[in-house]
Amino acid sequence: MYELKNVTKRYTRGKDIVHALDGVDLTVGDGDRLVIQGPTGGGKSTLLQMLGALDRPTAGEVFLDGTDLAKLTEARLTKVRSENIGFVFQSFNLIPTLTAQENVETALVPLGIKVRERRELAAEALKSVGLGERLAHLPSEMSGGQQQRVAIARAVVKKPKVLLADEPTGNLDEGMRDEIMDVLDRLWKEHGLTFIMVTHDSALAKKAPRLATLRKGKITVRENVGT
Repeated sequence: MYELKNVTKRYTRGKDIVHALDGVDLTVGDGDRLVIQGPTGGGKSTLLQMLGALDRPTAGEVFLDGTDLAKLTEARLTKVRSENIGFVFQSFNLIPTLTAQENVETALVPLGIKVRERRELAAEALKSVGLGERLAHLPSEMSGGQQQRVAIARAVVKKPKVLLADEPTGNLDEGMRDEIMDVLDRLWKEHGLTFIMVTHDSALAKKAPRLATLRKGKITVRENVGT
């Protein structure tokens, strides 16, 4: 479970101080599905970085399963990310010279898993997203939707507790958007993940059980009725 208490993140831009997050309080339970929306520059990506142990707050506390991420050493933060958090990004972030299977395996290397088991787990993860026939294909040999499926397989192959997605359908057309969201929703349910997604797409936001809106670093959260 996540619990954020009075989280503030300030940046200096020239002579100005930017409050990317301004006293954010947020609780996300195990297995929850939360969508984060808001205008550009409102703090969405900054909040996701806090949840993903990629950045530290200027002030406040970011608890994951009772541990304050803000107080961990860099080595401990790396361990938390490697073991517990899967990431999916808008730009896929695949390594162009590696096959789909090899790209997925990269998430398992920090865990010390042996080569044979890595290959088996990567193949299984790719099959779970509908790419069982594409193991040996390079990113350049796949469509945008297929590349995002590889990225999703890479995020879930290590069986994380948390899946964080930053505009995962932002580079896809409407039809492929719906296919990718079906994959993400199915994996969320099958794996019991805590699933948190940033999106500008209001159609996707309306389908989420909980919706958080960030404006000028301030957050409001509401339950979506009828989801």
